[in-house]
Amino acid sequence: MRAFLAFLGLIALYGCQAEPLSAKHDPKNRWWSLEFFGPNYMTGWVESSVVEDINGKLFDHGSGGIIGNGNPGYSTETARGWVGGVGGNIRGVVGADLPKRIYVRWQSVVESQTYRAWIEIPEEARKIMHNSTHRRCPQAPERTARYMAAAYLGLAPGGVVQVWIVDSCGDAIKVARGKAEIEPLGPHLGKSGGNYYPQPEVSKRYVKKFGIPYGSW
Repeated sequence: MRAFLAFLGLIALYGCQAEPLSAKHDPKNRWWSLEFFGPNYMTGWVESSVVEDINGKLFDHGSGGIIGNGNPGYSTETARGWVGGVGGNIRGVVGADLPKRIYVRWQSVVESQTYRAWIEIPEEARKIMHNSTHRRCPQAPERTARYMAAAYLGLAPGGVVQVWIVDSCGDAIKVARGKAEIEPLGPHLGKSGGNYYPQPEVSKRYVKKFGIPYGSW
């Protein structure tokens, strides 16, 4: 009997050693989060977003609201490139499996232009999303895995779309990039009389001083 119990103990120990990063029993959300953001001062307004998951089902994720906020000062060109990383808000895509592609329509307020795009999400990105909640970070195995997988879409003037996925260590990994087309109906699909979300004064001052850094995103 003692030999049998010792054998079971060895099996349990081996299992722990074989899967030291497993997050099987860590708390996790069944859905994943999708959020939008823009470069500093490059104000925009996300009018609409839709997710198609790997099962072919469509989910209306609604408006993402204002993007391109921030007031870090005017001493440097902080709108150039994707600075500051991703993070902040969490908005779950309730009911959806991992994403196959994502649709977004947004106003680039600094340009008075409206864009729309479908962005394909690669298999690599879905693996990172899955592992972020099912595997612990190798650099901090004592910490539980992420509670919720997360995807972020950066939206920039010129119709640039950049996709990041947050991995198990909390790092943002670039996984896709796309170029949107112009929405011919304009803002709010032509229902606002051509009126855009109002550009904040801080954004106006920044653009007047530095311009819009096309080609940096």
